[in-house]
Amino acid sequence: MKKTLGAVALLGASALILAGCSTSGGDAGSTDGKGAEVRVWLVGTDTPQDARDYLKKTFEDENPGSTLVIEEQQWTGLVDKLTTSLSSNDSPDVVEMGNTQAPAFTSSGALLSLEDIKEKLGGKDLLPGFVEAGSWDGKLYAAPYYSGARVVFYNTSMYDQAGVTVPTTLDQYVTNGTTLAAALPGVSGVYFPGKDWYNALPFIWENGGEIAVKDGDKWDAQLSSDKSVKGLEQVQTLMTQASLAPKDGDEANGWVPFRTEQAATYSAPSWAYWSIVADEDKKPTAVADTTGYFALPGMKEGSTAQVFAGGSNVGISAKSKNPDLAKSALEIMLSDDYQTILAKAGLVPALTSLGDQVAAATPELAKVIAAAAANAKLTPASPNWADVEAQGIMQDLFVNIANGGDVKSLAQDADKQIESILNG
Repeated sequence: MKKTLGAVALLGASALILAGCSTSGGDAGSTDGKGAEVRVWLVGTDTPQDARDYLKKTFEDENPGSTLVIEEQQWTGLVDKLTTSLSSNDSPDVVEMGNTQAPAFTSSGALLSLEDIKEKLGGKDLLPGFVEAGSWDGKLYAAPYYSGARVVFYNTSMYDQAGVTVPTTLDQYVTNGTTLAAALPGVSGVYFPGKDWYNALPFIWENGGEIAVKDGDKWDAQLSSDKSVKGLEQVQTLMTQASLAPKDGDEANGWVPFRTEQAATYSAPSWAYWSIVADEDKKPTAVADTTGYFALPGMKEGSTAQVFAGGSNVGISAKSKNPDLAKSALEIMLSDDYQTILAKAGLVPALTSLGDQVAAATPELAKVIAAAAANAKLTPASPNWADVEAQGIMQDLFVNIANGGDVKSLAQDADKQIESILNG
């Protein structure tokens, strides 16, 4: 379902620069100093409580008299909320955003340049792809925060019952899904809700398609190309014949049907493993001993598919009244100790030197995570891509595909909308 955008968001994130944002940081109303309150926006529940507690305590110990407040936001509608909040006089100080959303805000003047503290944040040790996503005109505005590779989790008992094995090609992955669904009534062979466009992207890429490519100064959307359509048709097969997930549902909390044995296969960021094998009270779930994992296979036998590189960047509002304190908070968030806490929670840390700290139940899972991460890919590197997400174009496309719509026609409509936004 398409979201309703506010007046500011309708103008695109680039409108922020017209709203008085400055990249110099701290305006005349700056309250930087003792007694200030620094507001940090974290999105969703991926940042573990241990990290939140560490950030608050360390910041307040290092900055006596000042306080740090963490305000949790939701991924749904985040672009609209950031667009409005970062241009207001009540802007938060430090903000997390998705890596695909970062270019909209780095290019608009909404964020403070981090060039003066780039080395303190990690310099060359920072995840290069996320540095690229968070940079504009040669300067860093949004530092990498964490990354995550998508891994496929499967119920070993259900696979045995249905007589299927770990797939070695993407075609076999699709066939497995329909076979499992047929053999296990009431169970999703592959849990695949309609809005989950993140897990749909590998099917486009592995068939040789793209979302959009740059052609000179213009973007050419290619979801309706023959190669992309082949991938979209594979997605439709899974959504309509292998999945019992809501056709208008999103990917949030997808581990719940998997750990309650309502799904045989579930693709998610690697850190979902800990929510699969343990409940909120950290007690083993019903599938703790029957959960296996593999990297999504590619089209060729034995290859690994290109998967979407999930994760976040984090920056400082250009309208922060406490830019120096905000930098202090950001330095803590990129410190070895803080990033190690994220790694122990299963997140891929922003510092490449800490990559071997990522929590994995077994060496085999660690290898699967590494294989998936090595072949990860991002969405089109356009400052306007965040507006594509904000308007729900990809979500709408796959909801319609999940409901059995004509793939070619739906892809053509999506291409027109994407080109209008990216070239706008």
